[in-house]
Amino acid sequence: MSRQPQDDQVAAAAAALKAAGVADADAARYTPLSGGTYNTVLRVDLDGQRQWVVKIPPTPDTPRLGYEHELLRGEVLFYTSAATAVDIPVPEVVHSELDPHAAGGPYLISTLRPGTPWHEISGTIPDGERRRLREELGRLVARLHTVAGTGFGYPAEPFGPPAASWRQAFTGMTDAILDDAERYRAALPVPVARVRGLFAAVAGVLDDVVTPALVHFDLWDGNLLLDGEAGARTLSGVIDGERMFWGDPVADFVSLALLGNVEDDTDFLSGYAAVAGPPRFDDSVRLRLALYRAYLYLIMLVEAVPRGYSPEESVRTQQRVAPHLLAALRDMEAAGG
Repeated sequence: MSRQPQDDQVAAAAAALKAAGVADADAARYTPLSGGTYNTVLRVDLDGQRQWVVKIPPTPDTPRLGYEHELLRGEVLFYTSAATAVDIPVPEVVHSELDPHAAGGPYLISTLRPGTPWHEISGTIPDGERRRLREELGRLVARLHTVAGTGFGYPAEPFGPPAASWRQAFTGMTDAILDDAERYRAALPVPVARVRGLFAAVAGVLDDVVTPALVHFDLWDGNLLLDGEAGARTLSGVIDGERMFWGDPVADFVSLALLGNVEDDTDFLSGYAAVAGPPRFDDSVRLRLALYRAYLYLIMLVEAVPRGYSPEESVRTQQRVAPHLLAALRDMEAAGG
């Protein structure tokens, strides 16, 4: 049974549709979509033909991480940029309001991609089909990484204009999450000052990245849609691009092997190599991957506070994520920290 939307969610979505010029917004059918933890997301069924997704960010006074300001700006940029590559199945932007001070507030209306989130059906996918899909995913991500930007970093506040170097951009990103850790007094397995020192000690490796590629940075199975009959499924959607940035393409390998090691995913790497050539896991790449793992795992630990996790949820997150953060920090320390 599908969940019923709350009245305020419907009102906000209907207001967004009306602002976009949809005359029959009041007659639409609204269904909440699960999976996200930040925005309100509703599927909208209009006139039996159009199926859209309306995404509305929380109110300005809602606790959030520094990088989460104006996330919709990043999502719109991801979809429009990814659409310039070949065969990247992203939603189409129908209408958006990105000004946080707009009368009705910011929102994004996009088309609904067909399919089911990979993680919801992963237990039903035979090994042979799973391997084929991982190879298909490798090809898709390699095509995505052909899209280049004009500068590095997040596209929205509080990070300002794109940075001239990846080291400058990523240093700003890590400073922001560590500032969040201090502000929210998040429980980390290592003191914040020590983590700052480790990032600074190995930051020189970031200068090996000279081209700002389009990075999704949240390519876990929940943001990948599969469609088709069992045995013939295909990747039908790459969604939730709001955490995108312009940077090192290998940063995407972290969420693609969440809490694991992408070097073990030979099927994905085979597909990636078919488009972009075999990824080189040399000392530079492995150290950079350690930095990106540490950054993502810091986000996962710190966000527990503004998200209002229960004590039980916080303990589970600590038990699941903290050991992997420590492993990434050890790799950074061994390289010169």
